[in-house]
Amino acid sequence: MRRDRLTPVASPGEHSHRATALAAVLMLLIAEGVAAQSPLQQAVELARLAWLQHDFSGLVESSDTVRLQFPEGGRAPSVRPAHAARVLEEYLVSANEIAFELRNIREASDDHAYAELVRRYVVQRTSDERVETVFLGFRRVDGRWLLREIRITP
Repeated sequence: MRRDRLTPVASPGEHSHRATALAAVLMLLIAEGVAAQSPLQQAVELARLAWLQHDFSGLVESSDTVRLQFPEGGRAPSVRPAHAARVLEEYLVSANEIAFELRNIREASDDHAYAELVRRYVVQRTSDERVETVFLGFRRVDGRWLLREIRITP
């Protein structure tokens, strides 16, 4: 088989470099969009992206404590970020996220705010789409909005 000199074939390493470059460009575009938002909107968007990537350590890393509430359980006491990340991962490990869309942001006071998001997902090895509402509670500390609460409802 003859190869045309004008259509080079990329090696596997070149595909990897292209994918890395594309990911870097996408992250820059996301960062530019996040930078144009208010500090609260930035915090909500970064939390949303961490959730979609199942990066629960990144989701809670700046918090000193996080209160979790799941559909089948009552309100839990506040826990340290590492513990919260493990619990979230256990709860969400079998889910394939379809969407995690912001519905509303509401500032309850100068230093408290809530974001309401709608989560659509499919449990692995099924085709049933499920929907949950997720409330993220934020508190402003030293000018930064920190995630303090995650409440998931059916």
